[in-house]
Amino acid sequence: MSSEVRREEVVLEGSVREAPKGTLVGSALPEAGEGSVSGFEPLDQPGPAFDPRARDFRFGVFVGILVGEGHFGGDGRQPHITLKMHVVHEPLFRWIQANFPGGRLYGPYSHSGRQFYQWMARGSYLRFRLVPLLKSVLTPELDEKAYLRFSEMVRRYDLGADESAGSTFPIPERVPDAAS
Repeated sequence: MSSEVRREEVVLEGSVREAPKGTLVGSALPEAGEGSVSGFEPLDQPGPAFDPRARDFRFGVFVGILVGEGHFGGDGRQPHITLKMHVVHEPLFRWIQANFPGGRLYGPYSHSGRQFYQWMARGSYLRFRLVPLLKSVLTPELDEKAYLRFSEMVRRYDLGADESAGSTFPIPERVPDAAS
């Protein structure tokens, strides 16, 4: 089997078509806030009346996916967070695109018999939105390995000083239980 990544079909809105190499799957998604896939305003852009519990849930799902499946690193020039999973997880990737539209979704790809999508966060979205949020919740107690990888990315790419440069991402607030 060739080690070269080759293109497969892209399935968008029920139609199948051949996509050229490097096609951004996320570019075919509705604009944030306009009939988003999830039916919610994107989490990284403050919207009109957020239900804090729904926001907490969506943020928790996203962080859990990044902790369990994500990669915190870079290419030597710029940092990135990547999430690569099998094509059966396409609905989850679409949910991520709808709720965290600053990242990009690429694929599907086929390599060594494995078919996958890859979501990436880079640039100002990573630096000013995701890093401050992840710093607020990613601890060694939650997951030491993910915390160490994330901390190394922050150190290597000097992401600590930019934390206060204007993140507008709403940090989830704690919502008391109904019994409280």
